[in-house]
Amino acid sequence: MTKVEIYKDNKGNIIRYKISGHAGFAEKGEDVVCAAVSALSQTALVSLVEVIGISEKELEFYIDEKKGILDVQLPKLIGEITNKEAQILLKTFEIGIKKIVESYSEYVTLKYREV
Repeated sequence: MTKVEIYKDNKGNIIRYKISGHAGFAEKGEDVVCAAVSALSQTALVSLVEVIGISEKELEFYIDEKKGILDVQLPKLIGEITNKEAQILLKTFEIGIKKIVESYSEYVTLKYREV
């Protein structure tokens, strides 16, 4: 099962997301659920750098492909405009994950954490 955790601050801003595990919907290489979650989470990470302009050095992230882990955290010091743009991107990611969970709740879970 793939576990998605979204961490929000007390203002509702997404400051971190973590993906762990493999969905188990189908065999490796043919698991469309795992592929969908991976595509969303990896696109969000790359877009924070390439679209929003957050330096890769400032962004905290960890990837372990074998274990199916992607952990991404925004920098602690982030400008107001950059944060607004990042929130649009991350809330779009959140919507995509929610839709996957709606259709494949046996294979993907979503939990929220407050930081």
